[in-house]
Amino acid sequence: MSDVILDAADGPVIPVHALLESETAVALDAMPAAAKAFSALNDFKGKVGQVLTVPDADGALASVLFGLGASRDPMAFRTLAAKLPAGIYRISRAPSGLPSDQIALAFALGSYRFDRYKSHGGERAKLLVQDVDVAEIRQVAHACALARDMINTPANDMGPLQIETIAREIAEQYGASMSVVAGDDLLDANYPAVHAVGRAADPSRSPRMIEISWGDADKPLVCLVGKGVVFDTGGLDIKPSAGMRQMKKDMGGAAHALALGRMIMAAKLPIRLVILTPVVENAISGNAMRPGDVLASRKGLAIEVGNTDAEGRLILADALTRACELEPTLTIDLATLTGAARVALGPQLPPFYTDDEDLAFNIEQAAKVVGDPVWRMPLWKGYLDALDSDVAEIKNDPDAWAQAGSVTAALFLQRFAPSGSWVHFDIFAWNPRHRPGHPAGAEAQAIRGLYRMIRDRFA
Repeated sequence: MSDVILDAADGPVIPVHALLESETAVALDAMPAAAKAFSALNDFKGKVGQVLTVPDADGALASVLFGLGASRDPMAFRTLAAKLPAGIYRISRAPSGLPSDQIALAFALGSYRFDRYKSHGGERAKLLVQDVDVAEIRQVAHACALARDMINTPANDMGPLQIETIAREIAEQYGASMSVVAGDDLLDANYPAVHAVGRAADPSRSPRMIEISWGDADKPLVCLVGKGVVFDTGGLDIKPSAGMRQMKKDMGGAAHALALGRMIMAAKLPIRLVILTPVVENAISGNAMRPGDVLASRKGLAIEVGNTDAEGRLILADALTRACELEPTLTIDLATLTGAARVALGPQLPPFYTDDEDLAFNIEQAAKVVGDPVWRMPLWKGYLDALDSDVAEIKNDPDAWAQAGSVTAALFLQRFAPSGSWVHFDIFAWNPRHRPGHPAGAEAQAIRGLYRMIRDRFA
């Protein structure tokens, strides 16, 4: 994405007055008579999301009024970015207590558009800021845009090789090392579950395990694991067409892991970082895994496949086992894993699971600071035996009596996760409806809060 956050302007700058509803009347009384009359004519009351472009005597844009309603949430400025015409703006007035860096980041996030397949994307509004770390704001915004671009891109242009290429570009940009194991070599390298899920795809879209390593060996190790299913047909337990329509986004976990890793490396945080992304296409062919098959796993646990559409947890099992071998201080996995998470919390509030109370608290606090909502859900051990298999050590589809599909998926992953601090995020990574500043399509979830948590935790 182009930079919409500026630290210098090469043209006229238009002031923006951000007003709480409670202070709007007083603020308007202090404005010139013509601007006050124009505001009254357009019924500007400072309601949340209201944007009024105020002209000068010649009809040119002189200033902007932006309503915040009763909220002091800096993320409201996502809406502002989406509603402004092209030009350069600055926030000349805002309620006290709103962090300038969060306003700028919100503006950048709200400016996002996916226009890869359009003939022209058009000019965007830009925001001039002062006394903030513009470089960090841009890096976080660019990383979020990368994740959204990857998720929005259709599967014919975002297959396993394309994800590998993006991962390699990130590794090269920040001086990280990278290894890839692909195709039948996955069996020799002991990633049998990744191979089983991805082997039915066309050879040009063969499964692979991508590993990026960065940072000094003597620093605490943070491991990011991202589910990379570039398209999910459901396998032989095929999805209906409505359920398959948006499955280009099923690699959202890998996109988020790469984006978060990019933020960390760009900021040169004092950690050692490993990013693990198993990347597959869950396709259908004569060698596709079948319901009832028993798969080997890197950990040595035999897994019964009760449903081929519960494939994400299978590839994560091998990746999390690889994380165990590295003995990380902290492991974070991100996955577009279950519809049950959306039934529980909807599309805007991703759940996370951990037994580490301190980690949960740190995640929640960081998420609040940066306006990146998440919600802790329980790793309820009463549902563990729903994963028991009659023929293997564990199965990938829990018994129906347990019902809590997102919880049981997290419990499955916990069997393979490192014994230290581990957290699982069941993200949606998608806006199902358009709102100004939140266009329909891919959304970056949880990673801004996770970046803040990691930055604070290891500073």
